[in-house]
Amino acid sequence: MLARTGALGAGIAFAGTLSELFAGTAAAHGTGASGYGPLVPDPDGLLDLPRGFRYKVLSREGDTLRSGEGRVPSNHDGMAAFAGRSGRVHLVRNHENRVTAATPVPTVPELTYDPMAKGGCTALTLDHRGDVLDERVAIAGTAVNCAGGPTPWGTWLTCEETEDLAGTNGYTKDHGFVFEVDPVDPRRTGAVPLTAMGRFQHEAVAVDPVHGIVYETEDAFQRPFGLFYRFLPRKPEGGRGSLRAGGRLQAMRVPDVPDLSSVQEPGAEFDGVEWVDVPDPLAVRTPIRNQDFGPRGITHAQKLEGCYWGGSCVYFVSSYARSREGSAGDHFGQVWRYDPRRRRLTLVIVFGPDTDVQLPGSEPDNICLAPSGGLMVCEDGAGAQHVFGVTRRGEVYAMARGRQNIGTPEEPEWGEFAGVAFSPRRDTMYVNCYTPGTTFAVTGPWR
Repeated sequence: MLARTGALGAGIAFAGTLSELFAGTAAAHGTGASGYGPLVPDPDGLLDLPRGFRYKVLSREGDTLRSGEGRVPSNHDGMAAFAGRSGRVHLVRNHENRVTAATPVPTVPELTYDPMAKGGCTALTLDHRGDVLDERVAIAGTAVNCAGGPTPWGTWLTCEETEDLAGTNGYTKDHGFVFEVDPVDPRRTGAVPLTAMGRFQHEAVAVDPVHGIVYETEDAFQRPFGLFYRFLPRKPEGGRGSLRAGGRLQAMRVPDVPDLSSVQEPGAEFDGVEWVDVPDPLAVRTPIRNQDFGPRGITHAQKLEGCYWGGSCVYFVSSYARSREGSAGDHFGQVWRYDPRRRRLTLVIVFGPDTDVQLPGSEPDNICLAPSGGLMVCEDGAGAQHVFGVTRRGEVYAMARGRQNIGTPEEPEWGEFAGVAFSPRRDTMYVNCYTPGTTFAVTGPWR
């Protein structure tokens, strides 16, 4: 179905019954009055928003950190917002820095894992008016920090999207782990890898707030593609540092579905989902996705990215699948829902080919719940980049469009959006432009 989103169109289809988040619809509809109206060009050339909305730039790559520890690092990616005292908000922001990053995360004593790695997180503290009070390093010496997820006890799990071992690219330690970051006082968590959660190309995580199970996505775009994992912690009651106690890592097997991209019909359900113990979570000799899971194999998917908990289910994203690269089918993005109580996996959303020649695919990446109960979806594709809103009725609308051209007039290129999150009071949307690294706070008449 074609959903008109102001000046551009995005093909998207929805399941017939979208419990938990959506009221239920057969397909996406035109936006009509459900969005916030057309996007208004920003005279400052940074961010187009609907009329009545405004943005504030909280932080720019290369600026001086208020802590005096160095400069704001490159490649702004995953992010989360946490409530603080007296109306304050704490933002934790990933920096997906490789060894070639222009501006590394400054190394800080007690907060650095591998001094040769340039990734990590920075933390911002905002006052009750949304102004920046502080900006500092939260963890350093990690590599390719892509996404992650918040915990029910108020910390951030930052994920390394790499499998480089010590001795590779100059690293002095193995990489590919999850690290816990305290947004208020990072020294409480330090720079300790949560090795039991596996070593692979991590993307995002989501925590079941009742049972403490952590779900993890693996962003692998080459065959064999990534897996969807769950981590059963030894201390399911949670709490800061509880994940260091270890646990068991398992991978999802959907019977008779070796590749999720082969499923194209929104609403398709698969009961009897199985979870198989990972033979070697540390991937000492073989990457996990290449390991032997028995004669029945394991279920793979290309580009597993965003992951979040909503209601009583976990949702995760496959950003795209391309048969020419080895996937069983083609799509421009899927959103899946796994219901642990029923052991049921459902294909909720499918993004289809786009009609805008500047936007060949939607390719959703980071996602979060919107104040209205729908979704906000960060786009990571070609052409101008957007944050899309998806209503509970399955209507799609453009919420924001990036204007920062990082290419040339002849070959324009725009930085992707990442790290979309809402303030604890749900009155402010925070979102990053990946490059040039910029963190925005968007306020307005949210419904």
